[in-house]
Amino acid sequence: MTLLRAELPPTAGLPARWRDFAPPWQHDFAAQAAAWLGADWALLTSSGTAALWIALAALRTLAPQRRRVVLPAYTCPLVAEAVLRAGLTPRLCDTRPGHFDFDPGQLADCCDADTLAIVSTHLAGRVADVALARRLAASCGAFVIEDGAQAFGAQAKGADGAWRSLGLAGDIGVYSFSVGKGLTLYEGGLLLARDARVRNALGDAERSLRRHAPLLELRRCAELLGYAALYRPRTLGLVYGAPLRRALARGDVVAAVGDSPRRGIPLHRVGAFRQSAGARGLARYRAHLQAARDRAAALRAHLLTLPGLHVLADADDQHGIWMFLLLHLPSAAARDRALAPLWGAGLGVTRLFAHALPDYPQLRGRIESPALPQARAFAARTLALGNSHWLRPQAMARVLAALRAALN
Repeated sequence: MTLLRAELPPTAGLPARWRDFAPPWQHDFAAQAAAWLGADWALLTSSGTAALWIALAALRTLAPQRRRVVLPAYTCPLVAEAVLRAGLTPRLCDTRPGHFDFDPGQLADCCDADTLAIVSTHLAGRVADVALARRLAASCGAFVIEDGAQAFGAQAKGADGAWRSLGLAGDIGVYSFSVGKGLTLYEGGLLLARDARVRNALGDAERSLRRHAPLLELRRCAELLGYAALYRPRTLGLVYGAPLRRALARGDVVAAVGDSPRRGIPLHRVGAFRQSAGARGLARYRAHLQAARDRAAALRAHLLTLPGLHVLADADDQHGIWMFLLLHLPSAAARDRALAPLWGAGLGVTRLFAHALPDYPQLRGRIESPALPQARAFAARTLALGNSHWLRPQAMARVLAALRAALN
């Protein structure tokens, strides 16, 4: 049956172990994650999107006269949804050519006296230029939020030469532990902050927004157990591959990528059962990251033999994570030629996001829609290759053959 064929995941998530779920369930995951990151404070939330909503709500109390939040125009649509949910206005900034990070000149033009925050986004495990965001935020009195939803475990070297986890250079750091992000609680988020005033505002905002939802938490526990049972090639086709191919068959790119609109942003307490599972996974996460880094180096060596293909990588002062590889092709036509035989073939190939932010149906008319040529080009020319340890040479040969044909 098609549903039961081998299906590679689009990201290299940390496989759960059944002993992760054994009692006692007494872990304080936020404290352990903070220590793992080298921080002395963290706040656990029900999702990364909820964490961003809380962060923005907190900053509104600290600068109530400011209303705009600067976002890269190529990022997850849930980021824009969190800004809107916080009662703020997204201001979209174009990206630099062939990249997801802010264009410096465009970012300077986006910052003014109405700017509350700049969201500097570490995308696809790669490291953004937070120093640029900090300089421009300081020039207009804004805050910097580091969105590390896809980069838990990544590091950058500071001016003093020391390596530090992402999320500590800005005013607030945001992480996500949803499925596909490496370490997962099925859904979960983390907030970091250094300043006591910001920490207090985050705590107040979280308590104000959080709702009592025991049935939803019970559902999340069941979903996490389902992830543990099904996250392997012989069963992943049931829960990931089959819905993906149905979406592709009806031409629904947004659903195929997983960017479909969601009902609200649930904000509730993460229970001890999931916290305990996360803490036990954290104990082996560093080894998981190193293994992914080694696989990525081997994959990049093959991919870089293809002329015209660019694999986003790290600078010398950056150590990103490698749950998947983000590939940039020379044209939209070449990207589409590559995706045609690969997307839906069970090889872990997909698009990171369906569109630049203004082009999502659920956001049209709710956010501004400037030209944004670089962000739109980046959305049209990129694809993601999963870095799963289940990716075997035969499957990789099929990926390379499709990319070579597309580039030719």
